[in-house]
Amino acid sequence: MENKYNDMSLVQDLIASFLNKLFSPKIECALKKEHFGSQYGGWDVATDYISLDSIIYSFGIGTDASFDSKLINRYKVVVHAFDPTPKSIYWVKKQDFSDNFVFHEYGLADLDGTVQFNPPVNPDHVSYTIIDRLETKENAISVPVKKLKTIMNELGHNKVDILKMDIEGAEYQVIEDMIASKIYPTQILVEFHHRFLNVGLQKTKNSINLLKRAGYCLFSVSDSKEEFCFILKSEK
Repeated sequence: MENKYNDMSLVQDLIASFLNKLFSPKIECALKKEHFGSQYGGWDVATDYISLDSIIYSFGIGTDASFDSKLINRYKVVVHAFDPTPKSIYWVKKQDFSDNFVFHEYGLADLDGTVQFNPPVNPDHVSYTIIDRLETKENAISVPVKKLKTIMNELGHNKVDILKMDIEGAEYQVIEDMIASKIYPTQILVEFHHRFLNVGLQKTKNSINLLKRAGYCLFSVSDSKEEFCFILKSEK
């Protein structure tokens, strides 16, 4: 089984490397930014647009909350963190987080209800996905999800200052639903999953173009060209 995991990892690495050569997103906004969190779980943030009162949603925690913790430590903000995957829920409960780290055991999608989450091929990994994963589909689990508009209504928020999404392929539909619902977070930090065999680069390009048409500009892209950080132009 170990060879199977290694083979899958090699394929993903080759795909990512190939797409990296095809994809050249351009930084459009020169902003003061800082990296918050670890190399694996961290994100760039436009620091001039965050304060004690900022409303921060962090979707997809896994087993690395370094991004959330650093924001809390620096700005004393409340971070609403979300993850419905069993390993993440178990891990979060074992940590000694600040009271400002508010954890919700459900995920983000373009619907209110439940979805099937397919486990990772390597059982040592934490990330489940709504995208078809034939190797593990028979072990899929059902998890609760909510639309962004529903979450904001339930939490009593009329805006979001930072929306971070590492949601393993669900980001494409969420972005469409968010724009359709006329919700415009000040900053959107999103990992796109075009390296997945059944996703592809065009879906990421479509989402980026949709965000640009909605008034966002790109201020940071990771070296892997998977993590993208946008800011609403009207806030600049």
